[in-house]
Amino acid sequence: MVLRPYQELGADFLYENNRAMILAKVGAGKTAITLTAMKDALRDGLVTRFLVLAPKRVATDVWMIERNKWAPTLSMAIAVGTPKQRAAALNSNAQVIITNYDNIPTLTGGFDGIVFDELTRLKNPSGARFKALDKLIGGIDVRWGLTGSFTSNGLEDVFGQCKIVDKSLLGRSKGAFLQKYFVLINPDYAEWLPRKDSLEKVMVLIKPQTFVLDAGEYADKLPPLHTVELRCGLNDREPYEKMKRDFVVEFANAKAVAANAGVVVGKLQQMASGFVYENTKIPNPNKPGKFTITQKPIWFSSHKFDFLDELINENQHANTIIVYQYKEELAELLRRYPRAVTLDDPNAIERWNDGKVELLLAHPKSAGHGLNLQYGGSNIVFLSLPWSLELYEQTIGRLHRSGQRHDVWCYVLLTSKTIDEQIWGALHDKRALSNIALEELR
Repeated sequence: MVLRPYQELGADFLYENNRAMILAKVGAGKTAITLTAMKDALRDGLVTRFLVLAPKRVATDVWMIERNKWAPTLSMAIAVGTPKQRAAALNSNAQVIITNYDNIPTLTGGFDGIVFDELTRLKNPSGARFKALDKLIGGIDVRWGLTGSFTSNGLEDVFGQCKIVDKSLLGRSKGAFLQKYFVLINPDYAEWLPRKDSLEKVMVLIKPQTFVLDAGEYADKLPPLHTVELRCGLNDREPYEKMKRDFVVEFANAKAVAANAGVVVGKLQQMASGFVYENTKIPNPNKPGKFTITQKPIWFSSHKFDFLDELINENQHANTIIVYQYKEELAELLRRYPRAVTLDDPNAIERWNDGKVELLLAHPKSAGHGLNLQYGGSNIVFLSLPWSLELYEQTIGRLHRSGQRHDVWCYVLLTSKTIDEQIWGALHDKRALSNIALEELR
């Protein structure tokens, strides 16, 4: 296969810069771009062995398949699974080792090039994973990061991502970074607000090491994306309003309680879908002083799932991905649609892409990065929304990406006058920030 011209530019940028980042929307071909640059770097002796860090499902289901398309001569091993399986891969003579971020503490070195797939996984420089990785890669000069957005959840996220690639971009200390570009507005909760023009100033600093793949360069290669907001109403608003007001709601045989304002947000999102968890704390007989917490779902409204039934019927049962947030939502989906498939089912991705799956049920954290699902359908429904713009956009990007031949229809189900509308609004605000950052990097 041959890269498109804009992808060739990206591959050249990586090859020519030991410390570099690719900023490109989902579906633009970041993996293909990177594989091409890796192949050339290995061929020319710039690197002798690459380590690729990726989310687990991307490590197991994406990189090897893409290698076969774009760099079939590269030897590659996947270090995922049992300790024995990981050791076999790491001890092999493969030029490229693929593993997931959770395995960082078990790595011992032996690489002179590293790729961070989904760089946002490293946005927290104070985390144990980041610190272990920082020590591991001290002697690695070639570091390439791949991301769809540096600022999906705010400007503060940029620091860690840049630090792991090149400490000279924004410095070594996050504290100094915050002091320079932010104002502390709430010391008790360590809340920082960006100073005026901070976003523009930070983007200027990282621009030399960042290749931005402008959507305009490849938008004509993708079919249109249509986002449709669909609103429905609670059958009975009283339980929702009582939880919102009192942090507690009683039903005939159960009571749901939110311990604080943070917990009530999750409870309200559950209730927007028609149920709420009742948490029960039981002493653990085997561990004195410890408790076992169980969650029992209490259903009081079927409005959103009934609406989903109507939507599926109106679309004539076309192949559709349904995105859920809570285990009870998944359980209800499987009760209503026994033939639905989850990403954890055997060969789910292959069956979906072959057009053999009518309903594919996915959580954003499982479907949010790197998976190629564009061949099995073009409809996606958000039964409920994530708070993360990155997860939202990455999940849509499983369908709306290179190789998709049909218009993509994204349906967002919102329960009117509930927290659903606040989450949807927050996602739009975060997108505005992300778009400003992108503009500054062009």
